[in-house]
Amino acid sequence: MMILGLVRWMQPVHGYDVRRELLSWSADKWANVQPGSIYHALRKLTEEGLLRAVATEQVGGRPARTTYEITEKGQDEFESLLRGLWWQLNEPADPFTAAFSFLPALPREEAAAALRNRANLLRAGTAWMRTSLESDWLRDTKPVHVGWMFELWTARAEAEIAWCERIAERIDSGVSYLPAGLEQAEGWSGWEQRLPEHPSSSE
Repeated sequence: MMILGLVRWMQPVHGYDVRRELLSWSADKWANVQPGSIYHALRKLTEEGLLRAVATEQVGGRPARTTYEITEKGQDEFESLLRGLWWQLNEPADPFTAAFSFLPALPREEAAAALRNRANLLRAGTAWMRTSLESDWLRDTKPVHVGWMFELWTARAEAEIAWCERIAERIDSGVSYLPAGLEQAEGWSGWEQRLPEHPSSSE
């Protein structure tokens, strides 16, 4: 969707300019768009009839540059993808969630330290975003809604920072990881045998 949208916005446009614009948005960090795949994506979208190549030019010994425009089919596809993402809730996959599900595998001290380190990394990111929000670069070169995106990312990061600190404190306090009523369980078999039957499995 990102590439279709940018071609639609900037057309007629070279692949180089699409790549440069995406990098200026740091889209490789939040939109699953890798810089090295952009030219391939442009060619594939053209093969699928979503874009069309309107010109190819070469200056001196430089690589040839192809100029793209969006087709009517591409416009329909872009609008369909756009509205789907606006009106649906799509939870992004977070590798940290997979790691956190195995919290008991880490020593408590390390788990708490890792959470506080995660909070510090998030703080660094929010500091950069706040600086960007106040910068001439954002104010003078980007649409207003790009700043609103930065506000969204900042709010999410601040919520996770608070969560990291809260959970680190609970881990430090020695709170049990086990469900209420289970003081200990040796391995999965011991855990499974002592758990009550799940309500959804009972008749």
